[in-house]
Amino acid sequence: MAKKSVAEKGAVKKVAKSATPSAQALDLGIPADKLAGITEGLSRLLADTYTLYLKTHNYHWNVTGPQFNTLHQMFMTQYTELGLAVDEIAERIRALGAFAPGSYSAFSALATVQEASGVPSADHMVANLAADQATVVRTARAVFPLADAAGDEPTADLLTQRMQVHEKTAWMLRAMIA
Repeated sequence: MAKKSVAEKGAVKKVAKSATPSAQALDLGIPADKLAGITEGLSRLLADTYTLYLKTHNYHWNVTGPQFNTLHQMFMTQYTELGLAVDEIAERIRALGAFAPGSYSAFSALATVQEASGVPSADHMVANLAADQATVVRTARAVFPLADAAGDEPTADLLTQRMQVHEKTAWMLRAMIA
């Protein structure tokens, strides 16, 4: 096997170094300490959103009862929206120079939304999802002051949009079982 030249070794180091995002190398006008707090908060939001996506999809598959068709369709609409949101949140984390978490173990460690266990009744599914939507709102709301204080308008806008979607969805779910 041939030895690598000094130039080849330098190229390998350069590729390896560029593959790791660095807050110091990224100058978006947001101080590194604030950037770290924002990306950590967005990672928690991503974990909560993904966990809610998975739970909603599970309920879509397993709902039964007189409201089957209504709930089956509603859950599909909700998990489809959540699937798009997961991508948007992860891409914002990447745009800020951090790696997005992307494994079940990472999501489990970060999420405050609890995974579904068993198959609850349709009414309990709706109640669980309404509570989880509110949880995601609180997660987004906790990150907002960090983004606002850093002048990170794109993240603040993303958080505002997510809060609006989750607040409205929670209201609609609560109305189903009122």
